[in-house]
Formats: sequence, C-alpha cells, structure tokens
Amino acid sequence: MTIVHLRRARTSFVLDARGPGLPRVVHWGADLGPLPAGDLPALVDATVPPVVPSSFDAPTVLSLLPEASAGWSGRPGMAGHRDGRDWSTAFRLDTIDVDDPRDGGGEVVRVSEEERDHGGAGAARVTVRAADPGAGLSLTVEITLSAAGLLTVRHRLRNDGDRPYEVRELTPVLPVPAVATELLDLTGRWCRERAPQRHPWPMGAWVREGRHGRTGHDATLLLVAGTPGFGFGHGETWAVHTAWSGDHVTVAERRPTGEATLGGGELLAPGEILLRPGEEYATPLLYAVHSADGLDGLSDVLHTHVRARPEHPRGPRPVTLNVWEAVYFDHDLDRLKGLADRAAEVGVERFVLDDGWFRGRRHDRAGLGDWWVDDDVWPDGLQPLIDHVRKHGMQFGLWVEPEMVNPDSDLFRAHPDWVLQTPGRLPPEWRHQQVLDLAHPDAYAHLLDRLDAVLREHDGIAYLKWDHNRDLTEAGHAGRPGVHAQTVAVYRLLDELRARHPGLEIESCSSGGARVDLEILRRTDRVWASDCNDALERLSIQRWTGLLLPPELIGTHIGPERSHTTHRVHDLGFRAVTALFGHHGIEWDISGISATERIELAAWVALHKRLRPLLHGGRVVRVDHPDPAVQAHGVVAHDRSHAVYAVSRLATSAAQVPGAVRLPGLDPSRRYLVRPPAGVPEPALLELAPPAWLAADGGVTLSGSVLGSVGLQLPALHPEQALLLEVAAVD
Repeated sequence: MTIVHLRRARTSFVLDARGPGLPRVVHWGADLGPLPAGDLPALVDATVPPVVPSSFDAPTVLSLLPEASAGWSGRPGMAGHRDGRDWSTAFRLDTIDVDDPRDGGGEVVRVSEEERDHGGAGAARVTVRAADPGAGLSLTVEITLSAAGLLTVRHRLRNDGDRPYEVRELTPVLPVPAVATELLDLTGRWCRERAPQRHPWPMGAWVREGRHGRTGHDATLLLVAGTPGFGFGHGETWAVHTAWSGDHVTVAERRPTGEATLGGGELLAPGEILLRPGEEYATPLLYAVHSADGLDGLSDVLHTHVRARPEHPRGPRPVTLNVWEAVYFDHDLDRLKGLADRAAEVGVERFVLDDGWFRGRRHDRAGLGDWWVDDDVWPDGLQPLIDHVRKHGMQFGLWVEPEMVNPDSDLFRAHPDWVLQTPGRLPPEWRHQQVLDLAHPDAYAHLLDRLDAVLREHDGIAYLKWDHNRDLTEAGHAGRPGVHAQTVAVYRLLDELRARHPGLEIESCSSGGARVDLEILRRTDRVWASDCNDALERLSIQRWTGLLLPPELIGTHIGPERSHTTHRVHDLGFRAVTALFGHHGIEWDISGISATERIELAAWVALHKRLRPLLHGGRVVRVDHPDPAVQAHGVVAHDRSHAVYAVSRLATSAAQVPGAVRLPGLDPSRRYLVRPPAGVPEPALLELAPPAWLAADGGVTLSGSVLGSVGLQLPALHPEQALLLEVAAVD
C-alpha cells in the first residue's frame, strides 16, 4: 500500500496508489499539516465516493488519467488507436517512486534522482509507471511540487506494440473540490489581449481551444476555479496553465456524478502524432496552483517559481527604447543616431532597431526570409549604428521574424517547398507572409545559419526582438499536420541559438501578446504584452498578464501622446505610471519632443530605475475596489519595508468622490509613511483642494493595519489620470 503526501509552501498533494489501477489524487490544495501516518489511510477512505443507485457496482475512481475502463464518462484523459483497435485502455500500476527531501509522511519508496528540469531546488517529485499489455502501451506520469508550492504534471505514453499507434489526445487533469463554483479565464484579440471573463461553473465542460499554431491573443494564461465571489485578495482558488506554444486545450469540467476537474494539454490534429514501435509522446507541462488568498495568492506562487528558475534574468532589466513607432520602415543612419543620443539623455539602457534593416524591406510586403543587411539602406552595414549606441553605454538590440517568409523574397522564390502547406496549395496569406517549415531539415539549417551569421558578423548585438506575426493555418509538413513538429523545431532553434551565443537575450513578441506561455519563456527573457501602447488599454492588459508573469518579464513602454492603435490622447504622467510596473521602456519618437518633455521623461525613467529592485523583486498586489472606474495595484517588498502603489481613474464614476482605496500587503504591526514620490509631476486633480493628507508636504503616517483595512481617501482624479504612492516603513 502506498499513500503519498507532499507538502510545500502552504500546499499539500495527496496521492492514493493502493489499488491495482492508476493512482487517484485525493487532495490538491490547502496544506494539511504534518499528518500522522495513521491519518492518511483514514483521509483516503473518507474521500472515496459512495455507490449510488443506477450506477456502477463499485465506486468510480477519477485517476491521474481518466479511463472509461474505470467507469469515467466525462472527457477522456486519452484518446488514440492502432488501426481502429486498442482505443480503450486499462492501465495497471507498475511502480511509484517518490523523491521527497522533506518527507511529508506516508509510506514512500525512495529512488535515485529523477528528471530535475522543473521544480528547482527543494522540489518533491513523484513518478508513476503503469502499463496496459493488452493495448501495447506504457504510461509514465511525472508530478513535481516545487518549493514555491507549484504543481506540474506531465504524461509520457510509449508504444510497446509492434504496429504504429496514433495519439489523438493525452491530457493531464486534476480534481477540484465542490466548493469551487465559479470560473475565470482570459480571452482577447490583437491590441486587446487578456480580457477577463467569469461565470458560474455549470455542469458540463468549459473548453478553451487554441488553434492558431501559436499560443494566441485569446489564450487564457490561467483557467481559474474558485469559491463564490473570489477576488484578488480573498477566496479560495485553483488554477491551471497549459505550457505550450502551439495548438492547445485547457478545460474545466463538472460532472453530474459529482466530480470537477481542471486540465490541459496539446490539441492534436488527425495523424499528427503517430508513434512507431518503441517511440514515446510527452505532453506539455500542466502547471497547477492553489491559493487560499484569492488571485494574488496564485500569482505569488507562480511569480516565486518563475523567479527561481535557473534561466530567469538576474541582472537589472535594461530600460529599452524600441524605434518602431519612431521611424517605422524609414531607416536613416543619421536620424537613428540622433534618436540614440536623445535616448541616452533620458536614461535608456537598451536601443532596439526594429523592422526594416534587411534586404528588400521597405514595407511589410517583401523581404522576410532574406536575413542579410540591406546594402542600399545600410551601405556601411549596421556596425556604425551599433558602435554609436554602445558609445553611449547602451546595449544594442535587433528585430527579427525568423519563422516567417514573404512570397516576395529571394528565399521563397528559391524554396517555395520550405513553407508549411497542404499538398497542392498554400495557406491564405496573412500580412503578405507565409510560415517557414522548420521541421524541414534544410529550412531549419538555413535559418539557424543566417541568424548565427548576423550575430557573429556584428560586434555588440545583445538582444533579439523575436516576432511572429501570423497564425499557422493549414500548417502541413510532409503531407501531414505540422504544428507539433513546428513548435518543437522553434524550441530547438531558440535553444541552439542561445547555446551558440551565451548572454544573448530574446524577447517573445507575436503580433504583441500572442505567444505568452511558460514554455516559450524557458527560452526567452521577456514578452511583449501587446502592440497597443495606449495607457488606458495597457492597464487591463498588464494587470491580467501579470496574473501569470512577474513584472520584469512583461514589456511595458511609454508610447507617444496619441496612440497609433487607438488614437486616444494621454498626458505623459498617465503613460509613465502605467509603464512603470514592468520591464520599462519607450516606444516613441523622442527626437522631436520639447525640452520640458525630455526633462519629465528622464525623471520618470530615473524613478523607475530607483524603484526597479522593488518592482522586479517584490510581491504583486491588486486592489479589489468596488468602483469599476478605479483601478489600483502595487508591489510590496517581501520584508514589507517598502511598497509602491498606483491608483488610476479609468472613467467617471457614479459617485462624485470614490471610496477610500485600501493598500494591501503591508505588515499590520508596522507604521508607514505614504506620499507621492518626489521628482515627478503629480496628476491634475478634479477637486479644488485635495485630501488634507495629500496636501501635506510630509504625507501621512499610519499603521499597515489601518492602510490595509481602512485605506486612504484619494483625490477625485480626472478620467485617465493616475496617482503614484510610495510607502516606506518608519519603524
């Protein structure tokens, strides 16, 4: 008999492996404490469902892989066949190995070290091996509970038969208790990513499928189930994230028989995964997280885990100027040098040359695939600009879109067969481009060699803005569906390029925020949250992108006064406060702004640099405010000695004066000084006189208990204005 109890960071995971079939997850959620060994069997017995009328003669067990052979009538955990046979499985447990340096109790078998790519130091791991000899299949389930309390699950299926086996679906799922009756997920589109939607969790399946060949603007970063009315700071929540950059599915299901599950995996096309004898298919990692403290608790676990990864950026995230909205395709060395001069004056640390530097690229209808510097535009190459940028002490970055090709390009004319396609026809064009088939060995080798050459031939390219501007439609490889092979090839390409160029940083940009997931982020250093730099739109986009990612991984730039995607106009203060909370930068032609604007911009950049250790290392908090026209959020140092909050007015309110805003996350027993930071302008106020505490030069000093429970009455800001507050412990 084996019962496994893992505990990490306020999270418990209990697995019942007493039966001959696949183990059952007894509990995933709140920490149960150091249970005596005798309590574990009692816990397991207490959670076995009863036998009810008009049902099976034995309890239906929801195992790690739901099977019809165990009486499961919901969405199958696995689907596949071998020439129409072996379509149903009845896996039987072979071994269960537990590696838990901090044993949580129960009967465990210790084994040699297993795969440690995920979870990091201090993680606990369970490996379950099972087989169905009749179907000719073996299954391995890898479960990791990280030191931060983040659970990951991966299935590996091996074909032990003597004929090929087609995998149609293999989806890890986890049970969720009955108290979770509401769902929240995210949807979106280009320039309006990460739009939240929530509703009661009805009977049946809520299925989110991504069929874009990339993660997608509409992808839900997290699918959250929670207790009624859960918010950022309250309620019990469970959530999953499917870590895959191709077609994928994330699903929540409640059954009339009483079970509720969350799960996710790869969305496979017919014939896409055909295992020859001895071959294996591994699912993407399913990340699962529990919180007793609302959505902020989920983010706290995820951010802690992400920051502990060995590949996570360690140094200060450079303030970045990207030239796209400054020059578009109009590349001129003198103009770009002047822009670099202005960038250095305001404190920029990284200068990125965007689209338009390579052969034939005077517009977006030609040139993709021809990764040579355009001699007509750059007769002396890129090195003079690189040297000028580095002379100012700034890093130099370069835009690329390696996975794409324009039909109007030398590459396409020479190799039209290097495009993802179905036999006899090309997919419809999107932005005048097609997708290179990176599973084609020659196409892959060519692209790797060209990117490698660009980096080798230029001294000082430290950063690639890696774009991906279209969906994969009818993405065929060698006559079969090719999204899986393409996704794996992209990962391999990124891995190889970084191995050849240690220290190179890469941004995942995909029409803005269409490729944001934890698997692409194992190979990249930040994401571009959206092509929209409108500060009002960005408030929501960044708020919900931050549900999964810590601020230092989210590109947040100050755009021009008039947004080029919405044409909305905002003053610099509102744009700067919105962009402050992330990997800060500028997307604006600052060569033509006034001296007054340059001074103010430099002050905001300097403030970000001063607050950067806090912003990129602290705990993110978001305020549950009753007025939908008020949005507030902040970052609190882990020792709770320092914090910064932003309060933004999105629109006018029904009430003349909005209610007080609470400042969560502070130590209730400590006293704090609250005031706007010095050195940057304060927003224009609607009222004739601001609240007395704000008018006072010294701000106000109150306890963390008062600030978190009562809050502060803030001024009645004009719509689309923001107030920044810095909070420092005084004792």
